[in-house]
Amino acid sequence: MIAVISTGGKQYKVSEGGTLKIEKLEVEEGKNISFDEVLLVSKPDGSDVKLGTPTLEGAKVTAKVLKQARAKKIEVSKFKAKSRYSKTYGHRQPYTEVEITKIAV
Repeated sequence: MIAVISTGGKQYKVSEGGTLKIEKLEVEEGKNISFDEVLLVSKPDGSDVKLGTPTLEGAKVTAKVLKQARAKKIEVSKFKAKSRYSKTYGHRQPYTEVEITKIAV
């Protein structure tokens, strides 16, 4: 089964057994979490599609939290010509890595 879920303001295509990096959730490592905002469910070959308006009633995707981490640092630079202004700073985005265990309709 494959499904499209919505979490953290983004949509993700997931399948059972797959891993996924999503926006940070306040859940401890090793715990299970369920996503209720399921937008679409179908078989892997694209048949038997069930589409929600906007979400499917009663559909649930269960996942196990693998780790809480932060992404690689990106460097942001601001520069304005002829005014002696330059600024550089870094940012590390926190994320939660989950493994999809079950897709229930």
